[in-house]
Amino acid sequence: MRLERVDGDVPDTQLSVMFGIVNNEGLTIGALSDLERVTPPSMNRTVNALVERGLATRSGSPDDGRKVIVTATDSGMQLVEETRRKRVAWFSKQLSTVSADERAALDAASPILRRLADS
Repeated sequence: MRLERVDGDVPDTQLSVMFGIVNNEGLTIGALSDLERVTPPSMNRTVNALVERGLATRSGSPDDGRKVIVTATDSGMQLVEETRRKRVAWFSKQLSTVSADERAALDAASPILRRLADS
C-alpha cells in the first residue's frame, strides 16, 4: 500500500511526516519527533526538507515564541489527500477480493489492529 502515492520523489519518511502534520494540526518539532519516534534534530532536518519542497511551513507559536509550529502548505495538503485517495482505492480493490469469512475475521481484528497501530 505504501507504493500507492502521488509523488515518488518524496521519501517515505517525509511523506509520513506530512501525514502527521495534516492529521494533527499545529504540531511542534518536538511533537512531530515524538509522533515519528525520532530525535528532534532528525525531525528538524526532515522538516527543513519539506519546507524546501514547498510542502510545509514553519511559524512561531502564538503561546511560546521559542517553539516552532509546522503546518502543511496547499501543495502539502494536496500531496497527502491525493496519496490517501490512491491508497483507499487500492485497499478497496484488494478488499473486494476477500471472502465473506475473511471479511468477518478482518472486522473482528480491526479494533485490535487499530489499538496496536495507535500505540
